[in-house]
Amino acid sequence: MENLDPAAGPLAEHILDQLAEALIYSDREGIIRRWNRAAEALFGFSAEAALGQSLDLIIPEKLRAAHWRGFHAAIENRHTRLNGRPTLTGALHRDGHKLYVEMSFALVADGDTVLGSVAVARDVTERVTRERAAASR
Repeated sequence: MENLDPAAGPLAEHILDQLAEALIYSDREGIIRRWNRAAEALFGFSAEAALGQSLDLIIPEKLRAAHWRGFHAAIENRHTRLNGRPTLTGALHRDGHKLYVEMSFALVADGDTVLGSVAVARDVTERVTRERAAASR
């Protein structure tokens, strides 16, 4: 019988995999360890291609230094700057085109030990493009 405890086992995997938003979990070194179906659709990389790769896979080069400063500070301080509030940022698709994504971040800890970081993202490229076009008129 399938484990129906929503906190563990097959049901938890179904929930994470079928979440409408992209879910990316990386370890303390920024290596991707969890990548759901929505992340595949948003960024164009299969889970097989993304797992084991650096988060640089989806971070535009011009944003990487700032990203890693914030990432390492959050891990070290056990606290994210935005406290889970979403932020608008740039991202990269596998084919090289740039995306605008709204992301929220959280640290994943086991007691006092930070294990990594989880991000939930949604594509807002169309909205941002439309807003910027309207503002430039």
